[in-house]
Amino acid sequence: MDKHEGKVIVMHGMSQDDALKAMRAVKLALDDKGDIAFAMSTESNLSWSLSYLVEHIREEHDQMTGKTKS
Repeated sequence: MDKHEGKVIVMHGMSQDDALKAMRAVKLALDDKGDIAFAMSTESNLSWSLSYLVEHIREEHDQMTGKTKS
C-alpha cells in the first residue's frame, strides 16, 4: 500500500463539537464513504510537511481500524 493512499481530512481552528458536525456532514455528502481518516491540527503537527502529516494520520487510522498491526 502506498503510504499516502486513502482519504484524509485535516481540520483546523474548530471546536470538538464543530469538528464532529463537519465529519458527519462530509460522510453524508459523499457517495463513496470509503475509508476517510479525519484529524485536527495541533501545535505540533502544524510544523510538519503535508506529506508527513498525511502519512502519520493514515498510519494511526489504519492501526485504530485494525488494518495494520501496531
